[in-house]
Amino acid sequence: QVQLVESGGGLVQAGGSLRLSCAASTTTFSAYAMGWFRQAPGKEREFVASISWSGESTIYADSVKGRFTIARVNAKNTVSLHMISLKAEDTAIYYCAGGRVSWPSPHRDNYGYWGQGTQVTVSS
Repeated sequence: QVQLVESGGGLVQAGGSLRLSCAASTTTFSAYAMGWFRQAPGKEREFVASISWSGESTIYADSVKGRFTIARVNAKNTVSLHMISLKAEDTAIYYCAGGRVSWPSPHRDNYGYWGQGTQVTVSS
C-alpha cells in the first residue's frame, strides 16, 4: 500500500520558519510530480507548490512565492517544503500529494495519493 507521511509541522511565530518533510513508502513517485497543498479551517484545500519528477521544474502559488521552497530527493523518496517569513494566513493543515503526471501541476485532479496532513500554526 502506497503511503505518504508528512512531518515537521508545529507552532511558530509570524516571521519564523518551518521545514515540512514527506516520506513515500515506495519508489513509484520518483517518476512523477509531487506537490504540497493546504487547507485552512472553513476553506477548500488549495495548491501550495509542486515539483517535477526530476526536481528541475517547480511552481508555486502566488501567495507563497519567494517564501516557500519545494525540493525532492528521489534516492530517499522524500519531498520537502521549506517555509520562511511565515504569516498568520499560512496557518493550515499541509498535505503532501503524489502526482499522476511527471510535470508540476496546481490541479488536485493530477494527484492520486495524499498524506494524512501536518498542522502548521503561525501565531501573530
